[in-house]
This record gives sequence, structure tokens and C-alpha cells, in this order.
Amino acid sequence: MTDRNPLKIAIASGKGGTGKTFIAVNLAALIGETSNILLVDLDVEEPNDALFIEGTEGQVYNQYSLVPKWDENKCIICDICSKSCKYHAVARLGDIIAIFGKLCHACHACSELCPQDALPMTKHKIGEIRKIVSGKITLVEGRLNPGEEQAVPLINKTHDLVRCNTENVPMQIFDCPPGTSCPVVAAVKRCDYLVLVTEPTPFGLNDLKLAIKTARQLKIPAGIVINRDGLGNQDVEEWCRNEKLDILVKIPYDREIARLSSGGELAYDKLDFLKPLFANLFVAIKNKALSI
Repeated sequence: MTDRNPLKIAIASGKGGTGKTFIAVNLAALIGETSNILLVDLDVEEPNDALFIEGTEGQVYNQYSLVPKWDENKCIICDICSKSCKYHAVARLGDIIAIFGKLCHACHACSELCPQDALPMTKHKIGEIRKIVSGKITLVEGRLNPGEEQAVPLINKTHDLVRCNTENVPMQIFDCPPGTSCPVVAAVKRCDYLVLVTEPTPFGLNDLKLAIKTARQLKIPAGIVINRDGLGNQDVEEWCRNEKLDILVKIPYDREIARLSSGGELAYDKLDFLKPLFANLFVAIKNKALSI
């Protein structure tokens, strides 16, 4: 039995469109009826939890990364900077040192190794983090600026801010980016338990396999939610049984769920069959996560 407090639950999916945000916001709203809950939107390129959680907007925190700025008056064109950058964010073009800020990973190598201090690191705004309070629900949302290409720095900064919002919150729910790339790894790696949302289709199964492989490499225990159950076939269930994966709950395919969600409405309290399912999901997540 773990004594982790708060319990950190990641909601993710191997592919987009499976209903990851639907699960995250409705589960948070159900828990928020009786207990404080922190919902964190880490899908920073397309955050939309705030469409479902209406509340009072609190503090907004501007977020920055550090990128080098070339000082041509100090530079002696020694080329150490371009040779030291593994990400090709610094390049020598004749007598000019070009900086490609979108490629920079803020490793400071070019700046630290420059013998003339000709590449000081400067602040560059990448996005913002904001808080919304709705009853017992606190939503923390990371939002990447349009045109920014790297989501990981903002995801990490959002995680860091969350550490300051743990008082009287027994559980944190992280709505993560879809897929299995670097942003997903950054979003889930600090969590205690991973809920993977899938759909009973060949595409859903293919991407679920990739997501489970990622979870196993990160050594994060995972359970499965099958959304839109009844829409496709039984291949996902059969594969989960063969892999000894826990199916936490199955949400039936229902057009009314789609109608409510597309309008930015919570569904768990508007359809009689949904609230018991989300209550069962909450219990299943707690039991699985606390048994680790």
C-alpha cells in the first residue's frame, strides 16, 4: 500500500479522439461533488478542459524558455557554439552566427562554452499557465503560444507549478497529450498510475499497443478504459485479457454523449447510466493505484 499524497493519475491515449478529455473532466467533476480535486490540462498544444469546467479564473503565470542571443561585437567566430549544439539551433553562416530559437532546448552549452561570452541566454515567452476554480475543482491549464514547436518545456513547468497546489487535494488528474511522443512521456512520467483511454477499433488497438509499450518502458502501471463500447469489435478486450491488463470500465457508445461533449457540457450527471460508471471508475483507479 502506498502513502503517496496526493495520488497522481494520468489520463492518456495512444491516439487522438478516443475520449481522453471526456474521461478526465467528467471524472474530475464527479470527484469534485464531495472532495477537493486538482485537474491539470497538460495537452498544452490544444488545451480544452476549460470548455467543460466553468469557474473563476485566478492567477495567470507567463512562462519562458531561455535561448541564446548572439553578440556580434564580442564574437570571434571560433565556431565552438555551432559544433557544441546537438540540436542544430546554432549555425555558423560565414561571419554570422545564426540562432534558430525554435530548435533550442535551452541546454546552455553554446552560452557556457563561448570563450567571449558572446551568446548570453535571454528569456523567450513560450506560453502561460492559468488557474480556474470551480467549487471543489481547481483546474491548472498549460497553454502553448501559437507557433511554438516544443511542448515539453511548458509541460515540465506546469508540473512544477502543480507542486505548489497540493494542499487538501487527495488526488490530481492529469489530462495528457495523445500519442506516445516526448510530450506524453513528460506528462505521465511523474504520475503514479496511468489510465489509457481507447476505442474498440483496429486503430484504437494499434495505438493502445504503442501506449502500453511506452508505459511499460516507463514502469508506470496502467489500466484501460474502453470508450464507445459496442461501436467496433472485441479485439481490444481480447488483447487486454491476453496481456493481463485491467479493463477499469467500459463506456457505451451513445450519441447523446457526443452531443453533450461537442457542446462543452459535462455528461456524467445528465445521463442516468453514466454516473455509476464514473463512480466505478473512480473506485477502480483508487484500488489499483493504492495497491502498487
